[in-house]
Amino acid sequence: MISQYIDLFYMTAAGLFIFGLKYLNHPETARKGNLMSMGAMLMAIVVTLLHQDVVSFGMVLVGLAIGAGAGLFWARVVKMTDMPQMVAVFNGFGGIASVLVGLSEIARLTPNFDHFTTIVLVLTLLIGGVTFSGSMIAFAKLQGLMGGSPILLPARHAVNAGLGVVVVVLGAALIASPGAWFFHILICLISLALGVLLTIPIGGADMPVVISLLNSYSGLAVAMTGLVLSSPVLVTVGSLVGAAGLILTKIMCAGMNRSLVNVLFGGFGQESVGPAVPPAPMAEGEGPNVFTVDQAVAAMKEAKSVIVVPGYGLAAAQAQHAVREMADLLKKRGTDVKYAIHPVAGRMPGHMNVLLAEANVPYPQLYDMDDINDDFAKTDVTIVIGANDVVNPGAKTNPTCPIYGMPVLNVEDSKQVLVLKRSMNPGFAGIDNELFLMDNCAMVFGDAKATVNGFVQGLSAN
Repeated sequence: MISQYIDLFYMTAAGLFIFGLKYLNHPETARKGNLMSMGAMLMAIVVTLLHQDVVSFGMVLVGLAIGAGAGLFWARVVKMTDMPQMVAVFNGFGGIASVLVGLSEIARLTPNFDHFTTIVLVLTLLIGGVTFSGSMIAFAKLQGLMGGSPILLPARHAVNAGLGVVVVVLGAALIASPGAWFFHILICLISLALGVLLTIPIGGADMPVVISLLNSYSGLAVAMTGLVLSSPVLVTVGSLVGAAGLILTKIMCAGMNRSLVNVLFGGFGQESVGPAVPPAPMAEGEGPNVFTVDQAVAAMKEAKSVIVVPGYGLAAAQAQHAVREMADLLKKRGTDVKYAIHPVAGRMPGHMNVLLAEANVPYPQLYDMDDINDDFAKTDVTIVIGANDVVNPGAKTNPTCPIYGMPVLNVEDSKQVLVLKRSMNPGFAGIDNELFLMDNCAMVFGDAKATVNGFVQGLSAN
């Protein structure tokens, strides 16, 4: 009797996934969308376990216990600042799961393949393998296990193209001999190599694009798995994730004024990390203006309007709660406080939104770049916390600048700009920022959290 309703339950789960994705469009409904999608996934799992083809629940229950335990553990211990790494790992898990399902189906079906199944299995192994190894490289770069600078191997484009041709040839050979396990294994190995080779040339500046693109790959891998298993819900979910990831990738590329091809093959951007370092000595009048914490607090106390521009430095210093406290004190003084969010600020799409949401920053105070850029000219003080390339005026004025044409926040139009950074080192793009030497800009050097806590103390004093 239950088997007659399995497809109906699957359709219901697919519908819940669609509505869940819709609710994720806005921060105020995102939690509901997440819960709805979780419920849909739970329904799909339960319905699958009720299927008559499931003959033994032992291994299934062991897998559920391990997966649920690992998920609960990492959800509790992973910091919000490490969420990009977690997303990269999740993408990788989706890819390797697709590869394992593909291999199990090859073992089950051998030698009874039709041409369509063979093609789908090849795509499953290819996309899943690239997603897994590419995501692991992205994780290693984000976690600092690898350098953030691009690794540009000689003749890399020719090598990648050659490997792609080999996969096509092997796929064609499998149509003639679908049970050839050696070819399947070889496709897996080539796919894993391609994932590494395609990701290592991408620098830190392009990490938001890489994360969204790998997310799309993981969705496509799931969709291929759904075709292999004849599972409508997997096809639906995979297609949703794949399409959403591609749309997000396009938004990220637009936010950087770069094409996807340029991101994948341009080898652009590096990370600059290290302890707080004061600026090197310069001739009189050549260096940046430098404010102490007390001077910065004095400027904020006089301001009627303040815009906060968060960047990865805020996340690295875990200063989001201190920033929220600072903003609350400013509002008590009657100051209008807003947050300007650049689409590629941080290391993944929406990184700053998630970080500020953790600190319970009210959603109405968060403004996208296009909605707030005109407000800088009417703002008394703009506080840039750990952001660099997204506030570089050279992107608008200097044709020789590597990020020329990239949409940036117009922070230089503010009456006073306070930049919180550990040093004068460049950001992900590895270029100097013209903002830092402007007359209306002052640098406040040090750890962002310690500096903002100093602001809080100063604002709390009468």
